[in-house]
Amino acid sequence: MRRVTGRGRILALSVIVAACGVGLPGTAAAYGPGEGQGAPPTDTSGNSDGKGGISATAGAIVYDRSNNGSGQSVGPVTSTTTWTPPPCYYAPKYSPADLEAYLEPIWEAGSTGYEWDAEQRDRYVNGHPYKDFNKDKTGKGYWWDSYVTPGREGDPGALDCTKPIFWVDTNTAPPADIPEAVTPKILAELAYNEVRVPGTKVTLAPAGATKVNLPTWGWLDGADFKPVSVTASVPVLGISATTTAEPVSLKIDPGTSDAVTYPSSGVCEIKNGRIGEPYAKGKAGQTPPCGVKYLRSSGDGTYPLKATITWKIHWTGSGGAGGNLPDGTFGATQAVTVQEIQAVNR
Repeated sequence: MRRVTGRGRILALSVIVAACGVGLPGTAAAYGPGEGQGAPPTDTSGNSDGKGGISATAGAIVYDRSNNGSGQSVGPVTSTTTWTPPPCYYAPKYSPADLEAYLEPIWEAGSTGYEWDAEQRDRYVNGHPYKDFNKDKTGKGYWWDSYVTPGREGDPGALDCTKPIFWVDTNTAPPADIPEAVTPKILAELAYNEVRVPGTKVTLAPAGATKVNLPTWGWLDGADFKPVSVTASVPVLGISATTTAEPVSLKIDPGTSDAVTYPSSGVCEIKNGRIGEPYAKGKAGQTPPCGVKYLRSSGDGTYPLKATITWKIHWTGSGGAGGNLPDGTFGATQAVTVQEIQAVNR
């Protein structure tokens, strides 16, 4: 069995403390990914008490989801690349008094071993490099520690943030050798993890069952497909970032090779804020700008038509920072019945 040492001991104990709900006064309940369909407008995942102390939860990050997607069919976007938001990061967690209250009981319990406890006391109390938990700097900075991104607890990278707890003065950048330290860009990446977009049930015409060799028009309710955004901020640092997702295209997969799509690529570009075009009387002889034509009956079953929206994602942050993040997709499958056209010869 792998021996747990050093930083691993603090991580393990942190998990135990969090699970028991002990030692975290003032902690606000966090709304994490997957905890409900349609997020509340805002969520405070951590707070400052105005006296140099902060509640130790979710990196004192506040998420504003008031412009996020809502409703029963919303879901998270999936990156079109191998990129994922960071599974762990560093952010302010303790004031000097908070850190003392957190570490002293661990040392007194002796469960982590005399040698390790002595090393920790030397680091945070005896001046190598910190003295008496930096109490003389109360209100002038924070102790930073690692956090696991909500919903990413089981990821292999969730325990990659193994730096020991470190101090950062107010208005000072965190050490350059800690790339996971929270910045506007990392906030944007964390907000990406919180973006929720509408479902993709396509309206088809003809409605109900369609017919073999009959062009079927497809479209989505344009009112549902507008840009959505989530803002993440760390009030105690005065930094924030807003991540915005905008729909750019709809891809239709008919669910069978016995079909053709319109256009032939199956990708319907969004034009003038509209995804596809509703069928109207008199258009029966026209080729739909977005749709499908099935070449074979579905028999006694159905075809699983999948509709996937691609969302272009960008961010803006404090200090004029900003840029693009990988496109995201979100799709859904719906059953389509295809019948043979019956003809009677006389």
